[in-house]
Amino acid sequence: MKRILKHINSNVLFKVASLNSAAILTKVVTGFLTSKAIAYFVGAEGMALIGNMRDFLRSAQSISTLGFYNGVVKYVAEFKKNTLELSKTISTVFYLGFIATFLVAFTCYFQAERINSYLFPSYSNFAYIIKIFAIALPFYALNMFSFSILNGFSKYKTILIINIIGQVLGAIITILLIWLNKIDGALIAVVIAESVVFLITFVAILNQRSLIHLIKVKNVRFSSIKKLSSYSVMALFSAIVLPFVAITIRAYIIDTVSYQAAGFWEAMNRLSNYYLMFVSSLLTLYILPRFSEIDSVKEFRKEVFGFYKTIIPIFALGLVAIYFLRHFIIAVVFTSEFYAVEDLFFWQLLGDFVKVLSIVIAYQFLAKNMFWHYIITEAFSVLTIYLTSIYFIDLYGVKGATIAHFVSYTIYYLIILLVFSSSLFGVLPEENEN
Repeated sequence: MKRILKHINSNVLFKVASLNSAAILTKVVTGFLTSKAIAYFVGAEGMALIGNMRDFLRSAQSISTLGFYNGVVKYVAEFKKNTLELSKTISTVFYLGFIATFLVAFTCYFQAERINSYLFPSYSNFAYIIKIFAIALPFYALNMFSFSILNGFSKYKTILIINIIGQVLGAIITILLIWLNKIDGALIAVVIAESVVFLITFVAILNQRSLIHLIKVKNVRFSSIKKLSSYSVMALFSAIVLPFVAITIRAYIIDTVSYQAAGFWEAMNRLSNYYLMFVSSLLTLYILPRFSEIDSVKEFRKEVFGFYKTIIPIFALGLVAIYFLRHFIIAVVFTSEFYAVEDLFFWQLLGDFVKVLSIVIAYQFLAKNMFWHYIITEAFSVLTIYLTSIYFIDLYGVKGATIAHFVSYTIYYLIILLVFSSSLFGVLPEENEN
């Protein structure tokens, strides 16, 4: 624990640790408020519909930005004092992103009916919301492009302040639209909330006016595309495939159980995302940069087991507390209609525990740009969660989806341990530990 705290203290992000905590807390609180509004005004069935829309948006938004975010952050940070290389990077990303965003928006707008029938097979009146999304998408893409540049220039305070304001603004818009238009309002809020944030980001970008003239068509380079490609493919793979599988599993629950059961599963996933935010922020703040800077097998092993000894027990206690407080949590975040979600907690919490154990080690794939290791293990994980979900849903109904969550991450964890077995359990070389 001391080592982790020491590293975070020495990290530049510690200077804005209070803002980071405030941003996470704001996201959790606003998430609770919007979940309560959804539960109260549109119920479990509406929760399932919103889950499908969110998963579709994740895929479409990722394609529109080509998964460049992490790569842009890396290379903007690397080239921020090299004007020519910086211009090549942001020019390439801007124009490729423009083309991709236009194609995705065009497709969504003119194929709205078809997309509606895929996402909402029992509903035929939401195509206009997909068209609204198509119109809003360019603003989302510009926002992410701006964020990646601000992040690359280490404008952490600016980013966190924008996030806090954006979360509050998004919650206000969502609650207001749900109150006025029920499920239609909720779906409209989902498709515009993240795009509205660009209005705030635009103000911050005005302070970086010197960057505008660096965006030139003549500076688009294949070499920049090549540098960004591995980050792009890794990001796109997860961002496209995982939401697609989630939509497929949700559709299977709807077909074999009910819309309401699918809403219960979505509610459980929402709660899971809330408490996992705290662990995710710590992984981003400590594990990823730490793994990126070390080359020693000994140090890698030391960091993994150090994290296991210090953070994992606290996380486990937190999960136990959540399990015993589940009735109270459901009452606060949702409504009495959602008390059936209590039956889903046990396996979901177990699955999340194993998930954290595995991703702590799997961050090495990203830190060391282990492209094929990442793709192959992710592909196997996605296939496993799909097959186990179908199998266990047939046996246990909606609870089977959470059992599959645990089983699939247990298998994934075993694979990760196998991949890194020599690093974690092998005999350490006395010299040149790389």
